[in-house]
Amino acid sequence: MKKVSTLLIMTLICIILAAGCSSKSSSGDKKQEITVYTAIEDAQIPVYLEAFEKAHPEIEVKLVRDSTGIIAAKLLAEKDNPIADVVWGTGITNLMPLDELGLFEPYNPKGIDKILPELKDKADPVHWVGIDAYMATFAVNTVELENKGLPIPKSYEDLLDPKYKGLISMPNPASSGTGFLTVSALIQLMGEDGAYEYLDKLHDNIGIYTHSGSKPAKLAGQGEFPIGISFDYPSFKEKESGAPIEVVFPKEGSGWEMEANTLVKKPEIKEAAKTFLDWAVSREALELVNKNFAVVSIDLGNELPEGYPNNLLEKQLIDNDFQWAAKQRDSILEEWTKRYDSKSEPKE
Repeated sequence: MKKVSTLLIMTLICIILAAGCSSKSSSGDKKQEITVYTAIEDAQIPVYLEAFEKAHPEIEVKLVRDSTGIIAAKLLAEKDNPIADVVWGTGITNLMPLDELGLFEPYNPKGIDKILPELKDKADPVHWVGIDAYMATFAVNTVELENKGLPIPKSYEDLLDPKYKGLISMPNPASSGTGFLTVSALIQLMGEDGAYEYLDKLHDNIGIYTHSGSKPAKLAGQGEFPIGISFDYPSFKEKESGAPIEVVFPKEGSGWEMEANTLVKKPEIKEAAKTFLDWAVSREALELVNKNFAVVSIDLGNELPEGYPNNLLEKQLIDNDFQWAAKQRDSILEEWTKRYDSKSEPKE
């Protein structure tokens, strides 16, 4: 009887220990969750995340996607109780003012030494790092303009011709990084007075200001507003989809912006967040990005895609002062909104 009792006790102990081990194993297998804010285009995200999840199945990404301006506004509103762990692929001129407020944690992702100096913070460790550069283009519906007997505009100056009245759409710079890069580039090219004189005239020809940088290209593809001031990625995507689009790089030069990543400052920073940032600037990730953007933040040795000017880096992209643009951002948006917001589409 004593032997039976001893055996029973030992069996119970083994069951308890096994249950404990099973519980620990189950807990250990639980995915680490990170919240990632991004302004990357919806169509690009699935391919990127599929690659990340394949490389890091132990991490679950909770994604919050919105336009650049909305992402920045969310980060600012949540500054005392941050929700995001990582900001991924969001316009740098939106992030710089938030960085000055101390919202981001310095961190050098793996491979930081390979990042082009123009596309990363000069601090060490960096506060942000770029993944790609995007630039202003016009998406022009050739069929619609031909039906109206109108030529294809080749420059910002051409857009002022009264014959284009009501045919142009452009992103609202208060909600779109593409809109802001366009306005800030015009100010840098023409001076403040010259730029607003230009924008006053352009406003007469604008049919609508959108809250998305890609929407003007889509509207041009649909023929609703046959001239869309947009950026290179959606403009070429519309053309590739079969829409009768010609992608125009304005002869005055293209304003440009970079999509950048940063680590959000929180009381507890997750290692999984750093892992995501390491992956986001890896060669594997940037090769995927390069399928959508001609310029990425490491030299992959690839030629520019068809349709891009050969002098893209040397002449087409303006000498963009990101620090100036970030510091002037609020005043630029205030002035732009006061003058032109009456033609903005309703916010959803």
